[in-house]
Amino acid sequence: MKRKIELLAPAKNLECGLAAINHGADAVYIGAPKFGARKMAGNSLDDLARLIEHAHFFNAKVYVAFNTLLFNDELAEAEKMIRQIDDIGADAIIVQDMGILEMQRPPIPLHASTQTDNRTVQKVAFLQNVGFDQVVLARELSLEQIKEIRAHTKVKLECFVHGALCVCYSGQCYMSQAINGRSANRGECGQPCRLPYSLSNAQGKTLRSHQHLMSLKDLNLSRYVGDLIDAGVDSLKIEGRLKDVDYVKNITAHYRRVIDEALASRPHVERASLGYSIPGFVPNPEKSFSRGFSSYFFNGRGEVIWNVDSPKSLGERIGRIARVDKDSFVMDTKSLSLNNGDGLCFFSKAKELVGVRANRVDATRVFPASMKEVYAGAIIFRNHDQLFEKTLSASDQVRRINAVMSFSHLADGKFQLMITDDSGLCSSKDAVLDWQPARSAQADEAIRNQLAKTGGTPLVVNEVLLDLPEAIFIPAKELNALRRDLVNEHLQARLNAYVRERVVIEPNSVPYLSSTLDASANILNDNARQFYMRHGVAAAEWGVELQNSKVQKVMTSRHCLLDMLDMCLKKHPDNKIQMPLTLFNDKDAYRVETNCKDCVMTLTKIER
Repeated sequence: MKRKIELLAPAKNLECGLAAINHGADAVYIGAPKFGARKMAGNSLDDLARLIEHAHFFNAKVYVAFNTLLFNDELAEAEKMIRQIDDIGADAIIVQDMGILEMQRPPIPLHASTQTDNRTVQKVAFLQNVGFDQVVLARELSLEQIKEIRAHTKVKLECFVHGALCVCYSGQCYMSQAINGRSANRGECGQPCRLPYSLSNAQGKTLRSHQHLMSLKDLNLSRYVGDLIDAGVDSLKIEGRLKDVDYVKNITAHYRRVIDEALASRPHVERASLGYSIPGFVPNPEKSFSRGFSSYFFNGRGEVIWNVDSPKSLGERIGRIARVDKDSFVMDTKSLSLNNGDGLCFFSKAKELVGVRANRVDATRVFPASMKEVYAGAIIFRNHDQLFEKTLSASDQVRRINAVMSFSHLADGKFQLMITDDSGLCSSKDAVLDWQPARSAQADEAIRNQLAKTGGTPLVVNEVLLDLPEAIFIPAKELNALRRDLVNEHLQARLNAYVRERVVIEPNSVPYLSSTLDASANILNDNARQFYMRHGVAAAEWGVELQNSKVQKVMTSRHCLLDMLDMCLKKHPDNKIQMPLTLFNDKDAYRVETNCKDCVMTLTKIER
């Protein structure tokens, strides 16, 4: 049996979920009404049910994000909601809290969220052995590390390929909690890492001033999709459960194309759902929100992964301003693909991002809505393409399933119409029709044309086979009624044919990786504590959200400020930089320390 490769797309809401499926996703992940790691992206059970039905028609799946940490007084409600999510047909729930494994759950598969900090063979193997069906790998892993995990585990592996990057190991960031009590592990992250900071050494010398030193570029692994498939990754995931519908359409359609190209040269694997999508636009990731792109640590260190000038979306680079006049400026390019109303941005001389609308474009001359801070030499980016956005908005019901129809005369005026779709599913319907010998030589063609009309449905009839004793005429009204009834029956049969995976997890006592746990294990309820005790943990601290003392160590990150400043102590062992460093702004300060052996950086909050 061929291994199935899944394109997994995000959905903020029903509209985004439908768009993801229509534009080629094999699966969608979307927030539950409560208890998701994006608190502002919850959805009603009714909306989830509508999305699930639409996805299942194409044999696509819906995973419900249930990946927040739970307090004791939330366990009963959470357990009830899991049953409700299962009742409406969801294919899996994505979880962070190990207390869920101690609940009385239906046999719905569990996926281990990236929030469970899945960066080692040992951790992934443990999650596999306690019953998880799929594990979301840490974004920080290199291709070689992914291969190693695959070589030693059998659980399905899910890997991020696109979208925003958390600067900290997921599930291990307490920066937002330490600053304002908004827990990232409870879906309330305030993203303080995107703020500007200054950096000084142990002697107080400022190394960088007022820059976004912890704000990373976005991930883009488009060119490495084939490598991930070959490494054994089963699910390729797009980040973005807070992104809008146009982002979902564009990025999903882009990766659908990239993955299909990779599958075409790999006959041992295939896509995980049915149908095909023809979007009404040419996908282009540079036209959707991004902070610039990197491959992060996929190929190890060496790439510039931060964007210190701004955490906002820049868009695609258009060119440089060659000349500035009174009410316009001229670009240094022979052809300028801009339209009236496009959104532009550039960095001012003070390194602040300035946005401006192009009121009018004449060849290479741009008449902006404002000339404030415009200067010769500025690099111009387009972060809103008016024409492209219109084509995105118009692209809607674009996913189809091919089918063949056959129309046969049985006997005594009785006919049979049969439809077989690409999956091999077949439906048929018999009917007695009013017919007479045809007077026209085009009678057969007229019947074919009438039966092939399935407009408004996802089915596309590419061929109509006729088995008739002679050329006959049948009123269009009767053919239409028969075709309409059969198509409706087949649509329902298509849904009925979907079979959900069911997984019964039997509790076991597979030893955990450690016998003692500190606050980074994120234990907030008795269920979770019981889970770890059953797996050999003798002593476990409560998570930071339950501790009265203020959070101190707020972050463990693969992003290293020394590396980005070309001061890496491994590369430059004679570097005389005076440690520790201090990262600070007007409100907060953090001690920066590096563990060069493991290539990680930690931030510890300094009380002022």
